[in-house]
Amino acid sequence: MPSSPWPPAPEGRASGRDITRRRLLASASACGLASGLVWPAVAVGAAAAADSEPAALLRDGGVVIAFRHALAPGTFDPPGFKLGDCSTQRNLSDEGRAQARRIGAWFKARALQPALVRSSPWCRCVETATLAFGAAPNVWPALGSPRGATEATNAESLGELRRAVAAASTQRGRLEVWVTHMFVLSDLVASNTASGEGLVLRADSSGALKVLARLAVA
Repeated sequence: MPSSPWPPAPEGRASGRDITRRRLLASASACGLASGLVWPAVAVGAAAAADSEPAALLRDGGVVIAFRHALAPGTFDPPGFKLGDCSTQRNLSDEGRAQARRIGAWFKARALQPALVRSSPWCRCVETATLAFGAAPNVWPALGSPRGATEATNAESLGELRRAVAAASTQRGRLEVWVTHMFVLSDLVASNTASGEGLVLRADSSGALKVLARLAVA
């Protein structure tokens, strides 16, 4: 992929929760998540029901579906990576690009049109969103990887994301798509995600975020 045309954001935001993240990585590696394997959301016999639930929620709107970027083999970016230069980052594989296109085909087949597509500044997230939805997304630093910044910066970003889900939850009939990273989703809703998997999110009346459904496009 050529150098990114998107404006660079601050160089990564790193976790101050290294122990938690190491445990997550160990768990992900053991389960195949770190390698980017896409797990089915449910058993094969219930696949149709699993497909219809997120589709119905997305059609009703008032939700955000937040995807972990598609398959990008590896774990972290190389040392010295730069957000403005995709050649220095961990990027989507050919299978990851195909996976992103399948996500877009799933939405198109169900006539689901996002009102807004937002992405982390990282190239693998921007490319996932672009391949899936056919246009460059709205790049939002709050969705960026937590590696590289302070705890205060990470906390501010999570606050932005929570407030944005709460705002989206009041707009029935409207759908937002976000593309971000495993650690962002873990910090946001305490849930592991596979590469290319989406979580349908809504805030309740108290502002607490709920995972209403999961979507893993085969």
